[in-house]
Amino acid sequence: MKLVAKGALLLLAIALTANGTETSDRENLTAAAIKPFVSRHELAGAVTLLVSKDKVERFETAGFADLASGRQMQPDTVFWMASSSKPFLAAAIMMLVDQGKLRLDDPVEHYLPNYNPRFEVLSPDGRHVILRKPAHPPTIRNLLTHTGGTSLLATFEHWKIDSLPLSAKVDAFSLEPLDYEPDTKWSYSNEGFETAARIIEVVSGTSFDDFMHRRLFNPLGMMDTGYLPTQAQEARLAKGYKPNTAGTDFEEVRIFLLQYPLANNPKRFASSSGGGLFSTGPDLARFCRMLLNHGVLDGRRYLSESAIQEMTRDQVRSDLLENGKLPGDTGWDNYGLGWGMIGRTFEHEGAYGTDIKIDPDRGIALIWLVQTPDPAGASRAGRHAFEGLTQNIELPRK
Repeated sequence: MKLVAKGALLLLAIALTANGTETSDRENLTAAAIKPFVSRHELAGAVTLLVSKDKVERFETAGFADLASGRQMQPDTVFWMASSSKPFLAAAIMMLVDQGKLRLDDPVEHYLPNYNPRFEVLSPDGRHVILRKPAHPPTIRNLLTHTGGTSLLATFEHWKIDSLPLSAKVDAFSLEPLDYEPDTKWSYSNEGFETAARIIEVVSGTSFDDFMHRRLFNPLGMMDTGYLPTQAQEARLAKGYKPNTAGTDFEEVRIFLLQYPLANNPKRFASSSGGGLFSTGPDLARFCRMLLNHGVLDGRRYLSESAIQEMTRDQVRSDLLENGKLPGDTGWDNYGLGWGMIGRTFEHEGAYGTDIKIDPDRGIALIWLVQTPDPAGASRAGRHAFEGLTQNIELPRK
């Protein structure tokens, strides 16, 4: 879909409003942050939140969720979280750790007997490739820290992460060789997180989707969060946009890893645990407030303090880093359990630009919600602009 230039001009005007009310750039941090990117046809709109342990301190919207229909970003706009899903899976694993039902350093094969992967090495004569057993089998900790030798995506998935149930998917994973020996490299892997989700199913005796709703989403009041959105939620989904070739307008892009339609599709499975979550700003704020309150929200404990400390500490050995940072363009110094680490701050970005960042020193969380398949470009730059503007906000001290 291509839009005429006058539509972009209308978008620029709407980008300077929040929730339909005209306001100044100083008052609306979101509009101020994305204004340059909207004018260059790089971002269509955004929803942002600044959250403390007690409440949502700032909640702003700007721009369009659907350019063709003129639907603006709203507080209840739904976003595909992509890899920003990973902290939720890590939290679920730590719930089971808290219960004593599993340990992070247990081998995966302890819970999944069929999971016994090998890795490829060259034969002594240099003419053949052979499969060799790793020095130690992948552990749950390896899965959650991207150090288990598992691939980004399995070849049989064909870039669709919701096409098989977890049980079938993980059985197939075990037939593919590891990319490297566990604990010898850091390499980003959705496959590892989906294997961890299958362990949740085996240990809990219920489906991964049911566990997440029953133990985390529903108790927290995250009623718009899940892996299989309803038709009503899909109708509120922010559409993805990228600049057209000429850079003069936007083109709509679908979620490339998932099958359409997203709702009521018998071919879709809630098995995309590392990147298939859908959510809204208010729901994500509930999760962040729980973490800021050391595992407690509204008098209910979800995670122990020790579990949160384990999730948010550096887990990757220094010899696996490159110049003091993780390999690639993540910008992370290290990796926790489902969280990228930047000093003491922990965060996770998604492939369509979503980001959740928690700063324990300031006692705040910043939630940045956009939908663009360029997270390292306009989305990240816009987010950094928004984060910079929040530095001037003084929260009430108690």
